[in-house]
Amino acid sequence: MMDRARLAALAALALLIGMAPGAGATPAEPHGAESPPIVGRGADPLDGPFAAGAALYRTHCAACHDAGNARAPQRLVIQDMTPQAIHRALTEGAMREQGAALSTQERRAVSEYLAMRQMPAEGRPAFPATCKGRNARFDWREPPPFRNWGLDPAGTHEIPTRAAGLTRANAPRLKLKWAFGFPDSARMRSQPALAGGAIILGNHSGAVVALDRETGCLRWSFEASAEVRTGITVQPWRAGDRKANPLAFFGDVTGNLYAIEAATGRLAWQLSADDHPAAVLTGTPALHRGTLYVPVSSIEESSASAPGYACCDFRGSILALDARTGAQKWRTWLVGEPSVQGRTADGRDMLGPSGVSVWNSPAIDAARGQLYVATGDNYSQPATELSDAVVAIDLITGRVRWHYQALAGDAWNVGCILKASGNCPEDAGPDHDFGAGTMLARGTDGRELVLAGQKSGIVHALDPDSGKPVWQTRVGRGGVTGGVLFGMAASAGRLFAPVMDRSDDAGSAFPRQPGLHALDIATGKVAWHAPLADRCKGRRLCQPGYDGSITATPELVLAGGADGFLRVYDAADGTVLWELDTARPFETVNGVAAKGGAIGGGAAPIAWKGNLIAVSGYGFASKMPGNVLLVFETR
Repeated sequence: MMDRARLAALAALALLIGMAPGAGATPAEPHGAESPPIVGRGADPLDGPFAAGAALYRTHCAACHDAGNARAPQRLVIQDMTPQAIHRALTEGAMREQGAALSTQERRAVSEYLAMRQMPAEGRPAFPATCKGRNARFDWREPPPFRNWGLDPAGTHEIPTRAAGLTRANAPRLKLKWAFGFPDSARMRSQPALAGGAIILGNHSGAVVALDRETGCLRWSFEASAEVRTGITVQPWRAGDRKANPLAFFGDVTGNLYAIEAATGRLAWQLSADDHPAAVLTGTPALHRGTLYVPVSSIEESSASAPGYACCDFRGSILALDARTGAQKWRTWLVGEPSVQGRTADGRDMLGPSGVSVWNSPAIDAARGQLYVATGDNYSQPATELSDAVVAIDLITGRVRWHYQALAGDAWNVGCILKASGNCPEDAGPDHDFGAGTMLARGTDGRELVLAGQKSGIVHALDPDSGKPVWQTRVGRGGVTGGVLFGMAASAGRLFAPVMDRSDDAGSAFPRQPGLHALDIATGKVAWHAPLADRCKGRRLCQPGYDGSITATPELVLAGGADGFLRVYDAADGTVLWELDTARPFETVNGVAAKGGAIGGGAAPIAWKGNLIAVSGYGFASKMPGNVLLVFETR
């Protein structure tokens, strides 16, 4: 048993950084003044302090990392990580299950060799620049202006012009107000929340921080057990009510769900959202009338690539909890219980059905009493009816009211890419699941529709009462890492869809269309398309396209690209009104060395009172890493 687990752990280093919904492994990059100096990078790694780690790498890892496999980060890229980040991935992060089979000495040796530097003796650095005086005080006059990840309950990612404080006239005047650097971090994936005069967000290192919105100083920090990818959901309160004790909710990549006091950062409660060892929380929990709705996903899709792994038995679900106490109200499983379906060629059990993760945050339809989520693929056969689907679930009971399956038979796991485990399903699907959040939006004809963007490059519009399709529009070629990946936005009768469409994806004969697309919500017709030219200029890991989430106002669309550019578009015709290349170093208010990179994942740029707030440094799925929060102003 131990030998098999040890072999699986070493083989799984090809997936060290973790997987997005159907996306590949990714490199990361160290930042922070506290990082130790690089030693021996030009020396023979078989000599000196890295000899043990080098031997492990050459024997068990080089076949993936040195062979040009698009799904495995090259050794040169991994060397840009801190040894702490690699070690954390093996001990408490995305690779914790495999890392548990390695000895303490082996984990440290592999981490130091891959980073080509020794781990520091001290622990994680504390955040400097603590707030003083009035900047440290929680402003009870300012409840959260936005509800849930989608900014409103319906998930439209729309901000009214007056609240945003940005217009066609003043957006071109945006200037950097302050920047905050996150030490020991290489990716920024947590969408900031606003409450009490603070910006609250999570981080790669597991830290959740509250920063004073005006100055960027630190009000408080909280240490989660592992990386926080989700956004932060903050309970509303009546403005000026000092007796309120609002909680902030988020999850980490080990499947832990947290509730902390928004004013102080003190832990209120914590629980595991799923007891499966590969469970993760990526979609931000949604709050509605005292109930917290938690989408549950997993990295078992990537675990299946490890030799000896018995695939697969994770089950995606939506979990409903009492927001104040964490007590469970209901759980809705989106796939049936797995059982043995057969045997592999080497005698291992083949398990199924499995998968149907929910990578996105639920949209709330209070009038109809239901929520909407879009689901991932099956990890193994048999394929089931709720995979690659949009699902409407009763808010009170958890009963599935209706579902619309966009693609049947899509059973897939990373064993189909790294063909070492024998776990790729027969008749494997194209991995065209849903990563992007759903929304309920109204067209100019007054009709409400449920809207969902798929990795196939297709946008679906559904009747919210029945789930029947109203229209479908293809906006991209799609693929494993193409199409619509994390989030769209809607405003004033238009839907805005960001498209990635990588050059190495081959989802269909449809031409690649990376860029931003505007659709008429009522008809699905394309109003305009703003193609994205290649601005990378040879930068490593730079790609043209949008694989993140976006935000809209009636006048503007705010979008961050995989090329590192943060842009403000005119919502009327797609004209770029302002842009900034964030893939560069920034001077920070907390004195931590920081740079931006790709902008992607579930962290959309947001605007509030004339400020534009964005994180930069996706550092995932072969994108440019970074570790900076940027706040701009129009004054």
